[in-house]
Amino acid sequence: QLQVVESGGGLVQPGGSLRLSCATSGRPLDYVAIGWFRQAPGKEREGVSCISRSGRPTHVDSVKGRFTISRDNSKNTVYLQMNSLKPEDTAVYYCAEDVALSTSYCSSRGTEYDYWGQGTQVTVSS
Repeated sequence: QLQVVESGGGLVQPGGSLRLSCATSGRPLDYVAIGWFRQAPGKEREGVSCISRSGRPTHVDSVKGRFTISRDNSKNTVYLQMNSLKPEDTAVYYCAEDVALSTSYCSSRGTEYDYWGQGTQVTVSS
């Protein structure tokens, strides 16, 4: 059974850093797109970053310059390095897998993703 498992969340002070990991047990990463999403209390789910089958990253404007998405194909793991964290980054972060046809494009819409992890809490507070 395919699994998507996030890890690495926690409590960090404003300006700090965290690295989230997304481990998948299914297809090799060059056959899927992986997206990171987040949902804060009382807010809609938001696409944060994604990486296409070819390894092309995309980030939402609010995290550009602060977050970096990368992957290790040998470990079937995608990482989200989050720097200069702000209180408004506080949310549950989810990783999702899209069995994508496009090699260079990844979607920010959650409805296009097939498999989801259980989420990991990120809290940015002093």
